[in-house]
Amino acid sequence: MAVHEIEAEELKQRLDKGENLLVLDVRDEYEYEITNIGGHLIPLAELPKRMMELSMSQEIVAVCKMGPRGVKAVEYLQQHGFTHVSNLHGGLRAWSDRVDRTVRRY
Repeated sequence: MAVHEIEAEELKQRLDKGENLLVLDVRDEYEYEITNIGGHLIPLAELPKRMMELSMSQEIVAVCKMGPRGVKAVEYLQQHGFTHVSNLHGGLRAWSDRVDRTVRRY
């Protein structure tokens, strides 16, 4: 199953409009403490045991540092019945470069 990706600019526009999106940050806790965009933190390794925190009816956008972990999270969620999931293309690095330069690069 293909992983849908969303660009940083589109995510920002949709969040600004108040759309009911869950930003799922799948990085490790120490990375989240360095910088984040306010997403719900569930590190990729914890996703299997914390999936119940997520709603299948809500649109979810997975976020990581550069994209690969987000893709893995989306694939995992799709395998478990989630249909409204996408990955932030380029991760927080793309967000920092193209949307909000105050989001720290690391």
